[in-house]
Formats: sequence, structure tokens, C-alpha cells
Amino acid sequence: MFVVCKEHVEIAIDEFVDEYEDAPDLVDLLEVRFREWEPPACCQFCSAPPRFLIL
Repeated sequence: MFVVCKEHVEIAIDEFVDEYEDAPDLVDLLEVRFREWEPPACCQFCSAPPRFLIL
């Protein structure tokens, strides 16, 4: 699972595919909220706010 900004989506997708050999699901964090999970404050690759959950 990756939580990334718009700039790092492609990198996260590539890493996901390399690790799991399958296409990930992308969730736009501006459109979806989870009841029991809060996204981290910043992207996994930089300090920008996260925009996508890749799982």
C-alpha cells in the first residue's frame, strides 16, 4: 500500500507492480474517506500532502 501525492503516482504504481506482479487499485483521497483509517500527513516519497491511496 502506498499513500502518495499526484507527482509520485507513477513511481508508486511501478513499485506496486514490481512487488505484487498485479495492477493496483487507485483511490482518490479527496473523494473517499475511511471510517477507521486516516491517511498520513504527507506523501511517502516527499513532504507534499497525499492525494492517492494505491493498494
